[in-house]
Amino acid sequence: MHLSRWLRYLWVRFWFSAQMAWHGVLANPLRSALTILGVAIGVASVVSLMGIGEGARKAVVHQFKSLGANVIVIRAEDPSVEFEPDEVPELVERVEGLEKATPVVHTQSLMRWRRARGMVDILRVNEQFPEVRDHPLIAGHFFTKWHVEQRSPVAVLGYNFGTGLMGGRNPVGHTFTLNGITFRIIGVLAPKGAGNAEEIDNKVLIPYTTAQRFAEKKTVEEIWGKAGSAREAELAVVQLGRIFRRKLGLDQSAPTPVPVNGKEGLPEGLPGKPLPPRPGGPPEPEPTPPPVLAGGKNLITITNLNQLIKEADKANRVMTLLLGGIAAVSLLVGGLGIMNIMLVAVTERTGEIGVRRALGAKQSDLLVQFLLEALYLSGIGAIAGVAAGIWGIKIFSQYGFETAVSLQAIEIAIGVALASGLLFGVYPAVSASSVPPVEALRR
Repeated sequence: MHLSRWLRYLWVRFWFSAQMAWHGVLANPLRSALTILGVAIGVASVVSLMGIGEGARKAVVHQFKSLGANVIVIRAEDPSVEFEPDEVPELVERVEGLEKATPVVHTQSLMRWRRARGMVDILRVNEQFPEVRDHPLIAGHFFTKWHVEQRSPVAVLGYNFGTGLMGGRNPVGHTFTLNGITFRIIGVLAPKGAGNAEEIDNKVLIPYTTAQRFAEKKTVEEIWGKAGSAREAELAVVQLGRIFRRKLGLDQSAPTPVPVNGKEGLPEGLPGKPLPPRPGGPPEPEPTPPPVLAGGKNLITITNLNQLIKEADKANRVMTLLLGGIAAVSLLVGGLGIMNIMLVAVTERTGEIGVRRALGAKQSDLLVQFLLEALYLSGIGAIAGVAAGIWGIKIFSQYGFETAVSLQAIEIAIGVALASGLLFGVYPAVSASSVPPVEALRR
């Protein structure tokens, strides 16, 4: 019973201090409104800027994910090392975990559709493209292995291309002409969205073998592979790196052919170890590994898109936090505004403080009162700032920006606003509670 009475006593004192604090806020509406405005601007800045950053992060990650999961891109950075299409099935057999692969060539060709003519983007691939890129079809079917082997003149259209060709009607079964060759449309890909999957919605896909009829070269610049899992993709990248280093003569752990007695053969030693001396002569010099390229440029790049997604996500998160940190400076300014207003309030209300002390108010009561005033101002400002920030995010999205309402940003902004109000309200509250009653009444 004694404990409950004591708790009730504390609650009554706290409730009275809270009422006094609220009356203190309402006593100067203009001053309080300006203080709330400063906090609201800071919170709105944090919420809106972090919302824009979060939206940009999600857009970038979505663009990479639209290329497919566990995809490995092998790209020749120099024409001298471009790939033969026959290497693709060989890589699938040699590399553990690599389930599918397709050669890829990006080109443009003159297309004739009825009376219309124009240049279109062509993607030359094999029959495994939908599995590699996780890209289903909404009409028809993709070309098969038989189509590739027979160099059949068939085509699959990207979504925008397919829907725009006949005003939204299904184009499957119709024909068009590419470089004088008539192609039959057998399928339409599902939409990926603007800016995703390398704008696949606006391209035409044909078998790479069919395109060799009018192609200037028979080699391909890229190979896209598909691993069974993220772990297998990482292992496949390592194995592919070894395969192509050996192919280019860059693997220092493999024996390197060197001239021996005018003929090419294998040395008796390995690179990194001196060769045994020839009878009656100096030691054979160690063969120098061939350079990659002048300037250190890689001949072949092997990219795991899973890793690329992680790096892009990490970089964009850092950028979002930087934006939030910059916006948080305005919260600091709002906190200083609270401190300034509270110090003015203490000076103006010294007489009130003296009367309360003379009537029995304790130092802790005054401390709680002025702290609550600071929390009222920062709390109302935080709520108004969150509403303004969400409204700002919607405005940015209407103008084409990628945005997202970040709950983490809202939590951080509210937490920082309340913490700044409490922090910057401590000194004025201590100053108010430490004024002696007699001196306060004298003032």
